[in-house]
Amino acid sequence: MKLTLFAYSRRGCATARRIMAVLPGDWCACAPERLAEPDFTPMPKDAAALYGQRFADSDALIFVGSCGIAVREIAPWVRSKCTDPAVLCVDERGGFVIPLLSGHIGGANALARRLAAALQATAVITTATDINGRFSADAWAAENGMIIDDMAAAKAVSAAILEGDVPLKSDFPLASDLPAGTVPGERGPLGIYVTCTTARPFDRTLRLIPRCLHLGIGCRRGTESGAIAAAVDGALSQSGLDPRAVKDASSIDLKAEEPGLLAFCRSRDWPVRFYSAGELEQVPGDFTPSDFVRSVTGVDNVCERAALAGGGRLIVRKTAADGVTVAVALEETEVRFG
Repeated sequence: MKLTLFAYSRRGCATARRIMAVLPGDWCACAPERLAEPDFTPMPKDAAALYGQRFADSDALIFVGSCGIAVREIAPWVRSKCTDPAVLCVDERGGFVIPLLSGHIGGANALARRLAAALQATAVITTATDINGRFSADAWAAENGMIIDDMAAAKAVSAAILEGDVPLKSDFPLASDLPAGTVPGERGPLGIYVTCTTARPFDRTLRLIPRCLHLGIGCRRGTESGAIAAAVDGALSQSGLDPRAVKDASSIDLKAEEPGLLAFCRSRDWPVRFYSAGELEQVPGDFTPSDFVRSVTGVDNVCERAALAGGGRLIVRKTAADGVTVAVALEETEVRFG
């Protein structure tokens, strides 16, 4: 976690050191030039560029000083709750920790509680769902690495959950009770759906999408990235699967230097793994065999075996298009609240 501290007094620098001691991370501590403290980056009188750089580069900014200072310095850089870093303010005595920005998706509320516990301070949380003990869908999704499909729907859910219970549907087994403010449900005007599909069971559906799909890909030598993209997108679309649920892609090691496959995976920001024929042969399951594939690769099926090599169960069997084969496995996933 990349963290930046700003302190504005001797006492503030001492509190900043306490914070760095109890909160592991990749730290950058900043203070005015007049303080000249070791381990602190000197801040020029006109530090606007520094604030902008650290706002863009950091996962969290912690201001040790007044809320007013923090608000004024971050104001020019605030853009979206989806992308802004967590911003917290700690008084120079270290008695109160106040999340100012990105409390849910950016994790400022959780970080404030963690830091307050370590400093024996008080976390001052002001977001409505938190103080009323109601479920925060966006915070939970962020904490569990899920995609929030529709921020407007997330806002509507947050408002509705303060007034009553919102139905929640999950395609995955529940490992805990539903959180406060939700009830089981599969239809209605507004609801939450934990899924890797593109389905929308509610009139207005907030989909929370875990990254739980493993792609297996086979291709002819020299296949361009566009052809691979078309085959993958076609296979996912035909199966009603959201591409954002893909966790990684896999293939046989004969394709480890295949430019089109590598370029395609880079374009989607998907890690890609490669397995030897022997490793794929050891993957258990019932596969679609091909004598031709075996003659070329040494194993009877590449895409299905590669998809399953990371575990789970096969949910899309081999599909072929323009020299590309695609299969999809779903890893074992459970939903836990609290």
